[in-house]
Amino acid sequence: MPRLPYAADASETADRMRARRGGRLTPLDRLLLHSPPVADGWNRLLGAIRSESTLPDDIRELVILRVAVINRAEYEWAAHEPLARRGGLGDAHLAVLRDEGEPAVLAPAQRAALAYADAMTRDVEVPDELFDVLGEHFDQRQIVELTATVGAYNLVSRFLVAMQITPADRAAEARA
Repeated sequence: MPRLPYAADASETADRMRARRGGRLTPLDRLLLHSPPVADGWNRLLGAIRSESTLPDDIRELVILRVAVINRAEYEWAAHEPLARRGGLGDAHLAVLRDEGEPAVLAPAQRAALAYADAMTRDVEVPDELFDVLGEHFDQRQIVELTATVGAYNLVSRFLVAMQITPADRAAEARA
């Protein structure tokens, strides 16, 4: 159970969130609605990252899942694992993200994105040599989008963990 009760969801902000989510609000959305301006900004930012980015699906979901692992955000993992699989990541890739597999299964661009997500999430500062490798796989727009994705999902995961939103909350919401 989250640390706060769910907020009322009859508002224009909630309607915009539902539209982005295909008609339903998630437990995360229902907590964010305690602050409509924050919820609205969050919805727009994450909508842009998820649906207006030029990053390949496998790269986007790979870094989202890696952030979830590092920050111990199981809700985030549960929400994005199906998206990662649809984006082309298989069991061997997911094992690497959980530090249980062989990194050689990752393509060079995936390895570069993973190292970047690790540095941004664990150390905040990214060494120049690591940043320079990104240019071998991504254009400037994609590097900005990759950076924003890792940063945004650090925000998401830290919010989820702090508010104690779990996969059980997601499952309960799906049954409702």
